Formats: sequence, structure tokens, C-alpha cells
Amino acid sequence: MLEKTEKQIQNNNVDLQTKNEITKKSFNQKGQKQNNPAEQYEPIETILDSAFYKVDVIQLAQKLIGKIIVRTLPQGEVRALIVEAEAYKAPEDKACHAYNNKKTERTQYFWQDGGHLYIYSIYGNNYCFNITAATKNDPEAVLIRAIQPLKFDIVKDIRKIKSFKLQELSNGPGKCGECLQLDKSHNGLNLCDKNSGMYLIDNSTKYEIGISSRINIDYAEEYKDKPWRFYIKNNSFVSKKG
Repeated sequence: MLEKTEKQIQNNNVDLQTKNEITKKSFNQKGQKQNNPAEQYEPIETILDSAFYKVDVIQLAQKLIGKIIVRTLPQGEVRALIVEAEAYKAPEDKACHAYNNKKTERTQYFWQDGGHLYIYSIYGNNYCFNITAATKNDPEAVLIRAIQPLKFDIVKDIRKIKSFKLQELSNGPGKCGECLQLDKSHNGLNLCDKNSGMYLIDNSTKYEIGISSRINIDYAEEYKDKPWRFYIKNNSFVSKKG
């Protein structure tokens, strides 16, 4: 029994060592994947102001790719690169929660000036976050589908995943919300207020941007094939290729 326990401990130590080696070889000290231009970044420490967000939602979705989220948590500051996003444009977009100007307790947060959060839940306590576009008269928002954490210590402690793949931390909309510790209490958060707990800054690195139809919206009839999904090509944190 003792020999078995010691063997289990040895195996666990080997697994941990392997995991650490994978992390060490794959990412540099800034959390950037080695030799992959699609995962490099160079922050510009200036908060994006309201004018940045007050554009059509399709334009905003493209502009958000490559921007950096700064989130203040009790554990410390989390930063993440936006690598994938989708535009949702009511009233005509049948994939949008506010389709046909449907205003409910949940969807009311679409009607905000650009640069505010709209958050909804899926599969229980998985929270997806959206960033509003244009003005409070335009029910439009961008869903953040995937992010690349710039450092992994806090995020790994939050997510506690079993996979050795760091991409599994944040390569999906619900995962993004958990990484940033967002829930419905953050509906209406103003990203233009540096004291709100979350804001966005610019990034001087340029990327090759991919464009495709949005994911898992087959119900949206003629709107399911709209090319309103944008992502950084060759970035391994993107939720789905192509």
C-alpha cells in the first residue's frame, strides 16, 4: 500500500513537471507563444474612450480584435488579448437576443451607449460577455468569443482545468467570462471608466484577421451566414478555425 502511494506521488510529480515544461517551452516570460506572431502583443497604456465604441457593431467587432482587456480582481490584475469576436445587430438580426427590438429584463442592456457590458448566462453559471456598440438607440453588441491571457497564474487558479492545454482556459465565450470573473452583476459596466474594474487598452501589434460566419446560430435563417465573426489568424486561443 505504501509502495503504491509513493508511486502515485511520483507519477503526480512527473505530470506536474511535464505540464510545467510544456508551459515553459511554449510561452515566453510575457505569456506569448514562442515564434508565433499571431500571439505577440505590445500594449499601449491608454484606455479606449467612448468614441472608440460609438460605431456600427460590425466595425466595432473588427476593431476589438487585438485590443487588450485589463481586469482588476481581488487576486490581482488580469490582462487578456481579444482574439475572437462576433457582431450581433438588432433589430433585423435573427441571431441577436434583441431581434425585432425585443426588450426584456435580460436584453435591456443592449440599449446602452457603446462601451458597456451586456452579460448573459448559458448552461447554468457560464457567463458570456458582450460589448455594446453605437448609441443607446442602437441595440447592437459584440460577443467576445475567445481571449488570450497575457499571464496565466491568476487565470489558472480561477479556472482549475485538468487539461495541459493553456488554450482551454479561455477559448470559448463562457470560459472568457469565468477567466475575468464576470457575471450578471456586471451588466452595464462602463468600460470607459478606469475605476469600474475593467477597461480596454490599445495594442500596437498588427495581425492578420480572419472573417467567417458566426458559430452555432443555425436558427437565424438568412442571418446565419452573415460574415460577422472576426478572429486573429493562427492564434491558438481562437475557439474554432475558419
